[in-house]
Amino acid sequence: MIHVVAVITAKPGQRQKILDAARDNLASVRAENGCIEYGPVIDADFGSFQTPLGPDTFMVIEKWESADALKAHAAAPHMASYAAKVKDLIASRTIHVLSDVK
Repeated sequence: MIHVVAVITAKPGQRQKILDAARDNLASVRAENGCIEYGPVIDADFGSFQTPLGPDTFMVIEKWESADALKAHAAAPHMASYAAKVKDLIASRTIHVLSDVK
């Protein structure tokens, strides 16, 4: 299994526009072969227990059956369309691709 944690920081005040575009894309991503889990997440209110992302940042938490499934996802036409919609709204993006400890 492949895990992905994408950390996306929007330009100030633009996070909701990116999240709206991400929500519009969810059904297409979740229908992909090999997608186990895929969804955007924002800060929960746990006070001092957590390190906040802040008002302009969110994460996408993903699980894929295989590296091939993740590669196909990255090349999917709906992902290219999503990227084109949000490219001017994003300040930074970091993607962590992880595997289980054996």
